[in-house]
Amino acid sequence: MYNMDYDLAASHWIKKDQTSVHMNDKDLKEKIDTFIKGHNTCALATASSDMVRNTPIEYNYIDGFFYFFSEGGIKFKCLKENKNVGMAIFEPYGGFGQLKSLQVEGIAEIVEPFSDEYLKIMAFKKIPVEVMKKLPQPMHLIKVVPKMFDYLDSDLKKEGFGSRQHLDY
Repeated sequence: MYNMDYDLAASHWIKKDQTSVHMNDKDLKEKIDTFIKGHNTCALATASSDMVRNTPIEYNYIDGFFYFFSEGGIKFKCLKENKNVGMAIFEPYGGFGQLKSLQVEGIAEIVEPFSDEYLKIMAFKKIPVEVMKKLPQPMHLIKVVPKMFDYLDSDLKKEGFGSRQHLDY
């Protein structure tokens, strides 16, 4: 029977990162923001003690936060128990020399319906208030406050950097 060394596998990028050439935080944040703004859909992973849910969902990135309108779903069962979330935004796979993706870890909050923040995001999305108020219940608004980003971009090697860059937020 195969005895997997999970700790060794988990440390792969940590060890590789120690000898990698790093971008300065400001330039890296600009690349990350550009990548985020160039997309509008991610996989949002939520987990509870007995399940994991991974939801493809549209996001809006405003003032450094991710916002998701949702009618509901099983992800809320997880969010009730665990506010830690993971997100993945990525380009279609085109080979090892064309990798481009972003992993985000963050904390989810539920924005109160019709609060100033909720109305701000509705206005950004051009959702009329009267339309939302006609629904049987208002859409839920999830806000993710990022804690860290792992950015993978094969093109960074051409600039002299490691292809994987980490940024604590």
